[in-house]
Amino acid sequence: MAKEKTMFSCTECGDSSPKWLGKCPGCGAWNTLVESSAPSAGGQNRYSQRVSLAPASAVATLADIEAQDVARTPTGQEELDRVLGGGLVAGGVVLIGGDPGIGKSTLLLQAMDGLQRGGMSTLYVTGEESGAQVALRSRRLGLDHSQVQVLAETQLEKILATIEKVAPAVVVIDSIQTVYSDALTSAPGSVAQVRECAAHLTRAAKASGTAIVLVGHVTKEGALAGPRVLEHIVDTVLYFEGDTHSSFRLVRAFKNRFGAVNELGVFAMTEKGLRGVANPSALFLSQHSGDVAGSCILVTQEGTRPLLVEIQALVAPSSLGTPRRAVVGWDQSRLSMVLAVLEAHCGVKMGGYDVYLNVAGGLRIVEPAADMAAAAALISSMANAPLPPDAVYFGEVSLSGAVRPVAQSAARLKEASKLGFTRAVLPEAARAEVNGDSGMTLQTVSNLVTLVSEVAARGEKRKGPGRQHPVPGEED
Repeated sequence: MAKEKTMFSCTECGDSSPKWLGKCPGCGAWNTLVESSAPSAGGQNRYSQRVSLAPASAVATLADIEAQDVARTPTGQEELDRVLGGGLVAGGVVLIGGDPGIGKSTLLLQAMDGLQRGGMSTLYVTGEESGAQVALRSRRLGLDHSQVQVLAETQLEKILATIEKVAPAVVVIDSIQTVYSDALTSAPGSVAQVRECAAHLTRAAKASGTAIVLVGHVTKEGALAGPRVLEHIVDTVLYFEGDTHSSFRLVRAFKNRFGAVNELGVFAMTEKGLRGVANPSALFLSQHSGDVAGSCILVTQEGTRPLLVEIQALVAPSSLGTPRRAVVGWDQSRLSMVLAVLEAHCGVKMGGYDVYLNVAGGLRIVEPAADMAAAAALISSMANAPLPPDAVYFGEVSLSGAVRPVAQSAARLKEASKLGFTRAVLPEAARAEVNGDSGMTLQTVSNLVTLVSEVAARGEKRKGPGRQHPVPGEED
């Protein structure tokens, strides 16, 4: 019996090599080649027998082509529709990933039931559970008398035949790592199988107009398991965020051909499944009994939605030769940059202190508008100077110490005013955008030195037993 030929495929770009290499020859990534079965030689391409995604047409200019808006179908889950850009698109392929047990199957089962009750034909393909287990889950979620069609199958060819026969409007594949094709001999979940099955399902969606939602597992690092090319094939990529031990779940859009990226949906896990949160800012604001040093309220912009988040900082004397720098919910390198600017331009010496920074509520901040809020929280903790409880902060800090404006300043202030905040500290250049119509007391800052001096002055008024560190600018 002839030995089965193997090849090594890159999980990032999909490039292949006949032997294992430490560095991918295609994208240059290290340690991304995994072994898989080589496709059989001879014959024509597997996709040649399939119909094309779109009929052939003559070459035309953009001005002569009639633009058509994409119709969207709401799922009944407002937060999910927000992340999708208004709802599902016919022929669109959505990839949703997240940690095990975070609520992917629960959310999709609720959405499929809502679509079915709205008059759409739906099909739920499960490769990890039996039909009885899915039915039990629906009973637990309170989806009585649900008419969602369920298919327990993992073979790609049978799934495609069922989709062609039933002709549903929406299909859920739970999960893509369990589906395999007879055209390949490798095991389900391998790079070749995931890439092959995703490509065929995408092709079927485009040809038939059926919206397909793929559920994907993630690795220990939080990245989607399987080849990186999977995210390039699909139209929309959603990720579940948040701690599985918390009752709140965050869904963020990292790619969307039919809507905005970085859009955020907030859900609460209840006994009846996931429910959208109407006022997510309340989740990320802590309720302190009194003035607390090191706490600062940031107005961040997640997609089209402004959110108020509490930035918590703790600066404590270090007994180590190399002080600790720990951050949760923010970029580590961004924290290092803010600390360097504080020391170089503001005279704040933090070389002998441990620095801890946390974003309350489990939210991860990716925009630079958090720079000034993080700096204010750090100085507040170091000087034991609580910031005003009715004030919000936002602004980008440059390497020169200047505070730069950020986008959507007016929308940020409107959200803060709606939640009862009366003061705002923002960049000087943002005053022209606001136009004084926010109804809040505005304090503009052009340089980080001004902010540090103000917070340090508040700390000087609180000298007492509670102070452990010198105010920034004092002599050691």
